[in-house]
Amino acid sequence: MFTGLIEAVGRVEKVKPLTTGVKFCVHSVMAEKLNSGDSIAVSGVCLTVTSVKGDRLNADVSPETLQATSLGRLHVGDLVNLERPLRAESRLGGHFVQGHVDATGIIDQLHRQGDFCLLTVVFQEILSPYLVLKGSVAVDGISLTISGLSRDRFSAQIVPYTLENTNLRVAKTNDLVNLESDILGKYVVRLMKQEG
Repeated sequence: MFTGLIEAVGRVEKVKPLTTGVKFCVHSVMAEKLNSGDSIAVSGVCLTVTSVKGDRLNADVSPETLQATSLGRLHVGDLVNLERPLRAESRLGGHFVQGHVDATGIIDQLHRQGDFCLLTVVFQEILSPYLVLKGSVAVDGISLTISGLSRDRFSAQIVPYTLENTNLRVAKTNDLVNLESDILGKYVVRLMKQEG
């Protein structure tokens, strides 16, 4: 379980093909706080750390994850958002994020508004029942509040801190992003469907 509050930004150093998946090597100061076997959210995708050496962490990514998320499009030099799991005694500052990506979306617009930025993302129809105005959504693992919502797009206002301390600082139109809707909303929708 994560919160969507990004702790660090890492840089992809290696993408090594395996028989079916890939092994990522990510350079980040956060690596020194990790051990083999730890969970880590990489741009919103929960992965297992396979090894750590200094300021570099390695993680294997399965074929299913490569297909269902944006990780399959990562190249050496790309920036990724990193977050360690929520500890039981931690304060919850964002929202409950599982690191289980529901779908990918495409950045439609990143519009600067002074120090702030308005992010607009085109989403797949499968997410429509789970997105609500003023509700939460994780975009590449970042907990955001939906400020505008239409049939196939949502907007979120990005504060300067988030813009400077996540991979959104290098994001551009048509970039693929990982989307995870609020887990509480998923349970409500499922319960309503079961009740008819």
